[in-house]
Amino acid sequence: MKFLVINGPNLNLLGIREPGIYGGGTYDALVSRIESAARGMGVEVECFQSNHEGEIIDRIHAAMGVFDGIIINPGAYTHYSYAILDALKAVNLPTVEVHISNIHKREEFRHTSVTAAACDGQICGLGFYGYTAALVYLVGKLAQHEG
Repeated sequence: MKFLVINGPNLNLLGIREPGIYGGGTYDALVSRIESAARGMGVEVECFQSNHEGEIIDRIHAAMGVFDGIIINPGAYTHYSYAILDALKAVNLPTVEVHISNIHKREEFRHTSVTAAACDGQICGLGFYGYTAALVYLVGKLAQHEG
């Protein structure tokens, strides 16, 4: 099994950007944690981060036939990117949306996710662990389909 992990705008600034909300861990630490969790589950992951909507959409499109599922933190695109929503729907891969912070405890505009409609589920507020939880879910879902 192979999974694509997509992180959107400003996640490259983890550890610097609002540590009171996102914690002190860096983006490299997040990637290391995701890769370690994947190795422990016997699966592969590829992590990708971009501040550009079009690059994120291109990576979603390129996932078809290459990856078994997607974990995505669209960042601010969560709240208004119908283009990312449409890309996720088009590739039709099992997908989990992840947010490090609890978006429902933040500003009102963050409470709505337009991209979640294309996902199996949404995990928020669990910090970096949310990515591991998403990976556990996807591995379990796909193993169930194989068995």
